Amino acid sequence: MRKAIVVAMTTFFYLGYLPLIPGTFGSLAGVFLFYCFKGNLAAQLIAIIILLFLGFLFCGEAEKIFKQKDSRHIVIDEVAGMLLSLLFIPADAKIIVLAFFLFRLFDTLKPYPVGSSQKLPSGSGVMSDDIIAGIYTNLVLQIILRLASFKAV
Repeated sequence: MRKAIVVAMTTFFYLGYLPLIPGTFGSLAGVFLFYCFKGNLAAQLIAIIILLFLGFLFCGEAEKIFKQKDSRHIVIDEVAGMLLSLLFIPADAKIIVLAFFLFRLFDTLKPYPVGSSQKLPSGSGVMSDDIIAGIYTNLVLQIILRLASFKAV
């Protein structure tokens, strides 16, 4: 029973089993959740906290189940990272598309310390690179939004 729960959570309800680019689909699930909670910051924060908690709790076990470090089937980290990317960001389609591409870019290129954080033990390594990529994305978006509002004045 526990194994089924670990797999369901870490694959974000089996999205991680999609044959092509499961991490991208996990990121899209994060965008979907953002739209579900649009305008409700408390719900968005609760979702992020729950995803982070479950990710840190289960990802180490999932690596053992899948017999692979940071298995491509594990996508809860992308869902949480994408939601972090969109925290305190307006629900504007252009900004969300930019957030999606920036997050995928940071997650793929793994600029310091994103890449080295994957070396952390167990579920921490799985989760940390996407958390940092999400924070990087959010910071870039906050700067862009501030600059855009500064120019509008």
